[in-house]
Amino acid sequence: MNIKIGNMVSHPGATQWGVGKVVEMATFKATIQFSDGIIRKIASSHYTILEPGDAASFVPIPDAVPVVKVRAVRKKKVKAVPIEADL
Repeated sequence: MNIKIGNMVSHPGATQWGVGKVVEMATFKATIQFSDGIIRKIASSHYTILEPGDAASFVPIPDAVPVVKVRAVRKKKVKAVPIEADL
């Protein structure tokens, strides 16, 4: 398969990854963003394994993920009670 930036591909040995979009090309590897949310680098020697993917099945990662702020709960202060010593 001829791999180019923007192509949709799938890996038949890892169907759980879903469809991936080629986002970067280098001399010996392609960077592919898969629908499972993980970006993987595939060596050029493995391009023959990749198959064309269905563009409608690709689920892109959102650009911004909302941040949920968590407020700390203060601990209640406990008064110290003096201990009487036995003499």
